[in-house]
Amino acid sequence: MGSAQRSDGAAPPPTGWRIWVLGARPRTLPAAVAPVLVGTAAAAGSTAAASPSAAVALRGITPWIFLCALGVAVFVQVATNYANDYSDGKRGTDDPGSRVGPPRLVGNGLATPSQVKRAVIVAFALTALCGLPLVILVQPWLVLVGVASMAAGWFYTGGPSPYGYAGFGEVFVFVFFGLVATVGSFYVQTETVTWLPVVAGAAMGALATALLVVNNLRDIPGDTASGKRTLAVRLGDQRTRWLYLALMVAPFVLLPVIAGAGGRPLAALGFVGVVLARQPVVAVLSGARGRDLIAVLAGTGRVQLVTGMLIAVGLFLSA
Repeated sequence: MGSAQRSDGAAPPPTGWRIWVLGARPRTLPAAVAPVLVGTAAAAGSTAAASPSAAVALRGITPWIFLCALGVAVFVQVATNYANDYSDGKRGTDDPGSRVGPPRLVGNGLATPSQVKRAVIVAFALTALCGLPLVILVQPWLVLVGVASMAAGWFYTGGPSPYGYAGFGEVFVFVFFGLVATVGSFYVQTETVTWLPVVAGAAMGALATALLVVNNLRDIPGDTASGKRTLAVRLGDQRTRWLYLALMVAPFVLLPVIAGAGGRPLAALGFVGVVLARQPVVAVLSGARGRDLIAVLAGTGRVQLVTGMLIAVGLFLSA
């Protein structure tokens, strides 16, 4: 039943719990997972103890702290995705007749705005729940980081002047899903900051931003029609493709610094990601557009996840 095709050849819309999986946008979750893995692995070997339970640790890594940081990152990403769906749907900018890509909950009538707004609240509540132990047992001021992350997620497309509509979404992604997630994951383990997680955070931020750039490249026609002035709309098609290339290349330019200057040579395992990066980069530079960019989006997510995991493994084993 669930896998039957419609008469026009398209898959039928999801139902039940699958609606909420769709709204969570699983293909974007590597942007949340990879920087936490890298930031945590960069903290391996540190003599700093970040919590009373640091005795239960692996090379200086406290598992429960890692799990809390991962929960915060994943749930704030999911909340941001739901919030984006809610706000775009309410504004009418997710018109299914003009956009290309997976259906949206509100825009395609799969859920009501009030249902999606409740999903936003639940996801933000889970973010806070995961972050609470870090606030209580690591540093109280981390609540400010959590509040800032949640506010940034909501106002990306929410509120009277969403900054995502003004072309600043890429800055948000680079800062929060690159620098903040990576450096924050390092900090909660060590209660200090060094240059290593900052450089690693820039690498992860570039890949996370590449995800958004290719998504917005795909949506240029629909966003232009609906008045969304994303960075891709402002730059235009060709320059957005060059920006995507730069963002995909940047992490591998930074990798020798992370592995060599950081004294963690096995982090060079991340260069395996170059192999995976070839296909989506070639597709973008070859002029892929519309539905062809959906596969590029998935491929970019794989590059980020695999590269991040291999860098993390290398950082951990070299500690």
